[in-house]
Amino acid sequence: MTWGPKAQNPAPDWTMSAALASVPRGGGELTEVTNLGEAVRVWKSLEPGLREVAILMLEHPVMVDGAPLNRFEGNGIKVLAERLPD
Repeated sequence: MTWGPKAQNPAPDWTMSAALASVPRGGGELTEVTNLGEAVRVWKSLEPGLREVAILMLEHPVMVDGAPLNRFEGNGIKVLAERLPD
């Protein structure tokens, strides 16, 4: 899958609001609300077990294989992480 104007999947707006949930922080589970790019970077830095339970909710859907998605769970977030610009 590719992103971009010629692709079926336009590049996501990495600055849109996103929430990363179901990840323990400071002894509890706190949802982190930030931008999509930062949420994916945080997910990438998690231990594998925590990645599996994480939930990423987006302000607006992104196109993945022609389908609009605004929620990614566990290792499904990897679809975005692999395309995150440096």
